[in-house]
Amino acid sequence: MQIAKALGAEVTAVCSTNKMEMMRLIGADHIIDYTRTNITKNGQQYDLILDAAAYRSVFDYRSILKAEGTYVLIGGSISRLFQVMLFGSVISRIMRRKLKCLMAKPNRSDLIILKDMIEAGKIVPFIDRTYNLSEIPTAIRQLEQRQVRGKVAISV
Repeated sequence: MQIAKALGAEVTAVCSTNKMEMMRLIGADHIIDYTRTNITKNGQQYDLILDAAAYRSVFDYRSILKAEGTYVLIGGSISRLFQVMLFGSVISRIMRRKLKCLMAKPNRSDLIILKDMIEAGKIVPFIDRTYNLSEIPTAIRQLEQRQVRGKVAISV
């Protein structure tokens, strides 16, 4: 979200109630609490959907993704990942929208852009908690149970 904001995008964050303040702090223009509002029935349409959780079928987003819009799966369930990877091009034709998985190939120019954004304070990591190396199982459990806000860091 911070990168999108730094590049001039208007950003709507979809999160649970306990993460709304974090979304505000890192720059969301609009915030939708998915525990109170069904994003697929709120009447809004979006040019781009970045799905970090993938708890819904990609077909659920058809009504809120503008024509020529793009859905990008960033993370979430394995079944959704396979759905997009294996059937993405077919589903794209059915939905008449672009559907893809985030596939990033790190390169020097992109890393320099990120470095510049970090140095300018346009993007700032939001770290929920730092764990010791011996606490990795606990950190993973917290992530799996969606009990973290932002990122977790491991101290070595």
